Amino acid sequence: MESNLRYYLRRAAEERTAANRAVTPQARDWHSKLAGEFALRANACAPTAMTA
Repeated sequence: MESNLRYYLRRAAEERTAANRAVTPQARDWHSKLAGEFALRANACAPTAMTA
């Protein structure tokens, strides 16, 4: 089973690709927005580094 982190990273990449391939500015903006939201979710799932 795919972890949440890997899922969000994959979806962010897919949406960035869709934004790059979008024909209309509206579609490009929407895909970019989705890519950003998935990236934020991936960031929230990512393990944090421990500092001493």
